[in-house]
Amino acid sequence: MDRAPVVAIIGGSLGGLTAACVLRDAGCEVDVFERSTGALQGRGAGIAALEQTLRYPVHRAGVPLEDFCSTTDWIRFLHPDGSVRHEQKHRYVFSSWNAAYRALMTGFPAQHYHLGHEMASFRDVGTKVEVIFANSRVRQVDLLVCADGITSTSRARLLPGVSPRYAGYVAWRGVLPESQLGAAAFERLHGAITYQQLPAGHILVYPIPASEGSIRAGKRLMNMVWYRNVDRNELERVLTDRHGEARPVSVPPGMVSPDLVQGMRNQAHDLLAPPIAEFVLRVEEPFIQAVFDIDVPQMAFGRVCLLGDAAFVARPHAAAGTAKAAEDGWVLGEELLNAGGDVPAALGSWQRRQLKLGAKLLRRTRWIGDTAQFGPGLTPGDPRLIFGLYEPGR
Repeated sequence: MDRAPVVAIIGGSLGGLTAACVLRDAGCEVDVFERSTGALQGRGAGIAALEQTLRYPVHRAGVPLEDFCSTTDWIRFLHPDGSVRHEQKHRYVFSSWNAAYRALMTGFPAQHYHLGHEMASFRDVGTKVEVIFANSRVRQVDLLVCADGITSTSRARLLPGVSPRYAGYVAWRGVLPESQLGAAAFERLHGAITYQQLPAGHILVYPIPASEGSIRAGKRLMNMVWYRNVDRNELERVLTDRHGEARPVSVPPGMVSPDLVQGMRNQAHDLLAPPIAEFVLRVEEPFIQAVFDIDVPQMAFGRVCLLGDAAFVARPHAAAGTAKAAEDGWVLGEELLNAGGDVPAALGSWQRRQLKLGAKLLRRTRWIGDTAQFGPGLTPGDPRLIFGLYEPGR
């Protein structure tokens, strides 16, 4: 680049951290500012590791895939009695939030990752953006990347007319050590991503690395995502934790109201195929995430941009949320190099590409979700169900 921009990234989760690594390698001076005061920890939930997610830790930082990912060789649908409804050979790579975060951190210097920095405001001061933090620290930068997630305060400021759209259902999530499954359930589940279509929802389960990183079959965790319809009028009650606090998006492990957990377990017993039911009933601390869409008309604002879930939020059915955030960072680095470090020019090109990608992904995931939850249900073997960012399988 003709001139290396100074960059501040707000939000140190997977999307912000990927962008930080990519932009630093492109020659930018990059600092990440994370509002949490302690080291970030996920909730143990699994993620599908698509090509865009793996690109930095594996191909740039050199972290071996087997250090933080597990794999499955089959896509399998079960009948309610546990027999196989459909199966097809297909390889997926899975990780967990914690494992992916650790892998990314190997590529970014810790001294430029700042905890306890909540952004209070920012303003355009000509050729710079002035960033003011709640701890009174002030930074002037050439580029401000807002990667502050689904509840982004940056998006609320820049696009006050945009708000999350509730999809009509929530995801119950949780993990269980594979070693706690009985032999029959383990045999049915361990080598596949396993689905069951239900009358008003669907569930999928798949193995992810253990908390300490093991990817050996029998030593990993099994991860569940059970999509269950919840009327909008009931959502506030479902997202109110056991202490009576209303949560905006999710209720963490150990905090879900006991009566909701018991109701979920009762339905698991009644509706789920025996291997899946055995797994779900043994999950000690299930948690809830409401499913939302967010569709933005703009991602770049002079020298400020929205990245990842701070911009588009697509439903999880393409398993592309983390990949989309990572790709935002990769394309931003590419456009800055193409523009010789000219930030406004780079953001203009970047925005055109990423708006198109986000809108296309959103349409696809809405179709899958509405078909599974409110329509005729998923069709086993439908190629449109294959995970991917740009299209199924890609």
